[in-house]
Amino acid sequence: MDTLVDLLDGPRAKGAFLLRTVLDPPWSIRIEDEAPLTLVAVARGAAWLLPDHDPAVRLAPGDVAIVRGPAPYTVADDPATEPQVLIGPGQQCHTLWGEDLGHRWDLGVRTWGHDRDAADMMLTGTYQTCGEISRRLLDALPTVLVLHRDEWDCPLVDLLGAEIGRDDPGQEAVLDRLLDLLLIAALRAHLARPDTAPGWYLALADPVVGPALKLLQTDPAHQWTVELLARQVGVSRAALARRFTALVGEPPMAFLTGWRLGLAADLLRSGATLAAVARRVGYGSPFALSTAFKRVHGVSPQQWREAG
Repeated sequence: MDTLVDLLDGPRAKGAFLLRTVLDPPWSIRIEDEAPLTLVAVARGAAWLLPDHDPAVRLAPGDVAIVRGPAPYTVADDPATEPQVLIGPGQQCHTLWGEDLGHRWDLGVRTWGHDRDAADMMLTGTYQTCGEISRRLLDALPTVLVLHRDEWDCPLVDLLGAEIGRDDPGQEAVLDRLLDLLLIAALRAHLARPDTAPGWYLALADPVVGPALKLLQTDPAHQWTVELLARQVGVSRAALARRFTALVGEPPMAFLTGWRLGLAADLLRSGATLAAVARRVGYGSPFALSTAFKRVHGVSPQQWREAG
């Protein structure tokens, strides 16, 4: 089993918001769009990403930042530049005193800002609903993830830059898939870094916990118990529970519940019936799944599906 498959199978952009922004310093944009996930790539010049509760980071051409929402943040030419523009929910763009800039700064197909030849150019891709992204993926990300160009060999930033301003037939689907690919490539590079991967991912290399995790991930519908799982990997129940919790950060059955309900959330948004999803993830009835789902996600499966 490729241990990344289930994690990377989450992104499914559908009509994602993509924009090429071209600005001359000084400039500063406050982002309060409440989007669950945004990718920012610098194509020309430079930019500073200024999260409210994390250190500022400078982005150079070819660098990519992934910001996990919905917390607000600022992007600017310099950390000292005061925000001049506010981006709100639905990508509504206006000055701090309320002047609409959406049309005023429109420079053509998916291009916005001062001038097409401005000093700084950014490419932005925004997933607009949580239903487009696997919860497993979001939970694996830090609030801000930055990959500098010299850390990875990825041609997708240049390809996205070449495609974002085109208006050919099917272009929206092309851009959605490019955004997904860029996110997946960035996540793969991030997980390859030392000391950044989630505990369960690192635990896959353990000779005891790794096989147990693979059993849970590949067959979540099986009626697993800690005793059965321990028998399968050749250790005692107590030894597996102790080692699993230490490496993964939660007991085996708690991990299985989270994995099942995360998978259920993705399947519900894909159009599968509640009964089919319950069978697929190991719940004895739609009612049992619905009860567990609402306890964890705060909404019923039907409400979750409709919100996507």
